Amino acid sequence: MFNKISVLPTKDTALPGRDTKIAASGPHFVLGSSAPFPTQMRSAMFGLGCFWGAEKRFWEQSGVHHTEVGYSAGITPNPTYEEVCSGLTGHNEVVSVTFDPNLISYGDLLSLFWESHNPTQGMRQGNDTGTQYRSGIYTFSNEQLDEAEKSKAAYQQNLKGAGYSEISTEILSAQDFYLAEEYHQQYLAKVPNGYCGIGGTGVCYTDSPLRSQDRL
Repeated sequence: MFNKISVLPTKDTALPGRDTKIAASGPHFVLGSSAPFPTQMRSAMFGLGCFWGAEKRFWEQSGVHHTEVGYSAGITPNPTYEEVCSGLTGHNEVVSVTFDPNLISYGDLLSLFWESHNPTQGMRQGNDTGTQYRSGIYTFSNEQLDEAEKSKAAYQQNLKGAGYSEISTEILSAQDFYLAEEYHQQYLAKVPNGYCGIGGTGVCYTDSPLRSQDRL
């Protein structure tokens, strides 16, 4: 199954999946939060490599109320981790973030996203290779979509100045989110010395024209 396919499948070649959903996990292992969430909360979703380390980056932020890891932007319904890793479901490993916009902005989350990984690597992140490790922003409103696109253009300027190639991040409207198995949830809190493949380029996003304009 772990053959590191680097080309997304089609509906004809994707695995069939199943109707059975992964059971919802209990309260967040770190934050103690669980659904239903307060009405002021908003949603965001990102893919930036192995979701173990990615989730930790977000749950550490003040104003983030809840995080979950799962699979999205693919074809196969209710995939398993092994199926996603085969490259035959089309899914990305993603972090679902529930945040309070009064305490942390979507722009702040985008800044964390860009600076926490290398978005120029296509179907890989560091030594992790495969379609499930691609860079992605999955939006829940036209406002998020617009801000994500602007942030990509701004960060591209910073990366270009540092000698990096074109950003390969996909920016799409959020699709079905399939919860990952319980042992993946808040993995690095349960296994503090566990694998974390998350690492940025060292190029700051906050110096971009977009963020500078926000501070005016």
